[in-house]
Amino acid sequence: MHILSPKNWSIATRLFFSAVVLSSTILLVAGIGLSTLYRRTAESHFDERLGVYLRALVADIASPSEENRANPGELGEPQFGLALSGWYWQITRIDGTNQDIKSSRSLFAARLPRLADQHIPAGIGGSRRGYVKGPDDRRLRMVERTIDLGDQGIYLVQVAATTEGMDTDISRFEFGLVITFALLAAALVGSSALQLHYGLRPLRRLQEGVAAIRRGERETIEGAFARDIAPLAAELNLLVAANREIVERARTQVGNLAHALKTPLSVIINEAGVDTSGFSAKVREQAVLMRDQVTYYLDRARVAARVGLLGDVTEVAPVTVALVHIFDKIYRDRAIVFAIKAVEGVRFQGERQDLEEMVGNLVDNAGKWARHNVTIAIEPFADGSGRERPFFRVTIDDDGQGLAPELRDAAMRRGRRLDETRPGSGLGLSIVVDLAALYGGALKLDASPMGGLRAELDLPAAA
Repeated sequence: MHILSPKNWSIATRLFFSAVVLSSTILLVAGIGLSTLYRRTAESHFDERLGVYLRALVADIASPSEENRANPGELGEPQFGLALSGWYWQITRIDGTNQDIKSSRSLFAARLPRLADQHIPAGIGGSRRGYVKGPDDRRLRMVERTIDLGDQGIYLVQVAATTEGMDTDISRFEFGLVITFALLAAALVGSSALQLHYGLRPLRRLQEGVAAIRRGERETIEGAFARDIAPLAAELNLLVAANREIVERARTQVGNLAHALKTPLSVIINEAGVDTSGFSAKVREQAVLMRDQVTYYLDRARVAARVGLLGDVTEVAPVTVALVHIFDKIYRDRAIVFAIKAVEGVRFQGERQDLEEMVGNLVDNAGKWARHNVTIAIEPFADGSGRERPFFRVTIDDDGQGLAPELRDAAMRRGRRLDETRPGSGLGLSIVVDLAALYGGALKLDASPMGGLRAELDLPAAA
């Protein structure tokens, strides 16, 4: 499957992709920020709770009461009395050689590590906060502080607790945050798609209007457009009108030139025909050749001037049927049978006169050489070349003597006649080749299954 590079994306795709990327980035950054803020807030509240217990322990060991100093730790929290509950406190005297350690029953004979040994700096008031591994390898949040009581000694007071409850709350918050932001992202993407569909509707209508002109269904772009699109629609209408005017002016000039040249040449031919001398015959021959050449090149100029004109569409089947009726009469004496096989709805992206000239020349050529039958087939054509424009093919077969492969290219050259006994100027096939080329089509000669010559004419089709 072919994937277009970003530089070839449509405006709608660019806007939609940028909206999705920007929305996702903003939501991701906001989600990370909210999650971090919630985690820090939860840790701060947890540290405050531990700090309350730490201050109570400090108050016990600093109390003037001997009983309080000897039995600190009545904190009112049952978890401190349960073995390996995850809630611990520890008081260590660090000013002597023999460290006196008092701890909660929950520690059971284990000891708490020191945050100072992990190079965690002391904060305001000399306290440290951080994470350590507990006696049962659970993750603990710890608060510790060194207390100098003068003659009574220097103590390290530590309070630690498991963060399982806090971590569960944080996980629930993050899960809810992900679900909420996912729904919000889907809503933003959907709203962006709706905005693009609604916002780009005038451009689609403008495209449909231009396509209607190209198909020959309309002559101008019709309808009201948004203020920023209306000037473009007006300019396109002016461009189409100017194009038609230029083509019409070119037609007039070509017609005038044809009349100005053909009339004197007709006079020369008629005058030369009065005299039977060799000189007059030569003049007549060259004058006829000049007239044919003038007709040929004027026709090419006429067609080239109007090929790019928008809106010219011709039904192929009716034109072909009308031509067959004419050739039925022309070749009645030879009893040539013309048969048509046409797919309905095939339309030529061009003028009727040009289609008649191309198909007419080919049918006439087939009629000249056929013995009994000529068939014309019309059908859509796809050559697999990946052309964006649709094409159709007119295939004309006869049951004549055919044409050798080495002579087929020569037969399509201007003025080349392979049999002087047959009427014609030798311009018919070359006119078809040039007209087809001007429209982006082509003519090909091949052997016919009927035994004669096959002509395949490919022309652009109207969508």
